[in-house]
Amino acid sequence: MGALPVSVVIVSRGRPGALSLCLTGVAQLDYPAYEVIVVACPEGTATVAARADADRIKLVAFDEPNISAARNLGIAEAAGEVVAFLDDDAVPEPTWLTHLCAPFADPQVAAAGGYVRGRNGIEYQWRAQGVTARAQERDLPLEGTGSRILRGRPGVAVKLQGTNMAHRRRLLAEMGGFDPAFRFFLDETDLDMRHAARGHAVAVVPLAEVHHGYAESPRRAGDRSPRDLTEIGASFAVFLAKHCPEPERRMAWLALRDAQKRRLLRFLQRGPLGPDDVIRLMRGLDRGWREGRARPFGELPPLPASRAPFLAYPGRPGAPRHVLSGRVWNRAGMRREAARRAAEGEIVSAYRFSHTALFHRLRFRPEGYWEQIGGLWGRSDRSGAALQLHGFAQRLRLETARVSAVRDNDERI
Repeated sequence: MGALPVSVVIVSRGRPGALSLCLTGVAQLDYPAYEVIVVACPEGTATVAARADADRIKLVAFDEPNISAARNLGIAEAAGEVVAFLDDDAVPEPTWLTHLCAPFADPQVAAAGGYVRGRNGIEYQWRAQGVTARAQERDLPLEGTGSRILRGRPGVAVKLQGTNMAHRRRLLAEMGGFDPAFRFFLDETDLDMRHAARGHAVAVVPLAEVHHGYAESPRRAGDRSPRDLTEIGASFAVFLAKHCPEPERRMAWLALRDAQKRRLLRFLQRGPLGPDDVIRLMRGLDRGWREGRARPFGELPPLPASRAPFLAYPGRPGAPRHVLSGRVWNRAGMRREAARRAAEGEIVSAYRFSHTALFHRLRFRPEGYWEQIGGLWGRSDRSGAALQLHGFAQRLRLETARVSAVRDNDERI
């Protein structure tokens, strides 16, 4: 059986720089049958139009603060059997689609989700979780890197992250896609609950990895401190009205309110927020709660079939891998070489170690290659020993082995 055709949907609003980096990463996916759909504001559409691959991207203009409505527009353009979703401030590993879509070979699987790396590119931001009708999340104790197929039940679902999930298009369209009553918060969780209510099978795929940057937005500053909590309160009210038994809703709301207040106080202690900011943000949360309780929602009509044929993106199926390594004084030359090789179609990983114990950081650079920097004796995995006593060659082998399953670089160095 050949690879399932996949539609990758990216929604972007007000973050053209992040979108550009995301698309550079998507262009390097090692998967033979995918198309790219971008639903974006004017800044985002201009970013796509300026790219050399613009004619290979389906572009939908949309400039409203409603990610659910935007995602539904993307689904309407999707001609793949599977629709995968990626945030504009995320970058997938090259094998992301290969791993994420493998479970759909089982016709029972309705959706799948992978793991998410955080800002330093190494620590996990999110792995496997379940969620209840009160929007309470809990870690799922899954071991190893193999995919697991799970089923929720009414009131308890397998939670997928919007920046790293895929759904079988036929089922997604029948379910009406995402509910526009959720303008950005809990939209995918609402869909998870609807999958669970129908008894759909959902796959958790640890090796389907993306890196999520938490880019600045109207709701969040660059340091991740919140700028507005209104929509969190509103969407939470809608979620409880749809999924939570009425007697439990007040307690669920108070628990969320307390959690948000504690989060704001932590930012207050660190410095990004002042006392007036905490008061303003909590007032916005309460205002959103009141507005959300009056926000209409209902049964979602099925989404239409694709408006356009499948537009295959070339990607980099079977692309050669190359690993570069060096010391701090080799930085300029390594970066030139990495950029050149990436421009020629290789998937490049560059490792640069200093003679220190500095923590490591991994990121995807705008020139189209992966760069990991840090001390020769410093931590990459933050749970490891504080001092890593390795020589250069041994450290390089350890770091390339750490990502080999998702970068597929171990046999092509």
